[in-house]
Amino acid sequence: MPRELHRNDVQRMLVDGAQLVDVLPADEYTAEHLPGAVSIPLKTLDAATAAGLDRDRPVIVYCWDYQ
Repeated sequence: MPRELHRNDVQRMLVDGAQLVDVLPADEYTAEHLPGAVSIPLKTLDAATAAGLDRDRPVIVYCWDYQ
């Protein structure tokens, strides 16, 4: 179930094995992303592109929007 997380929550979850997914376009991911994040651009996010994620571990999806 989606929910908003705060920085401390994210750090704790990553230590516990969560997966970090950056949904920005590939060029923006290349320019700057959080350490350990994988790139799955939002426009390509579907069952096939998410198939590489471990279904037994939580997934944290993030996007940095300057607006």
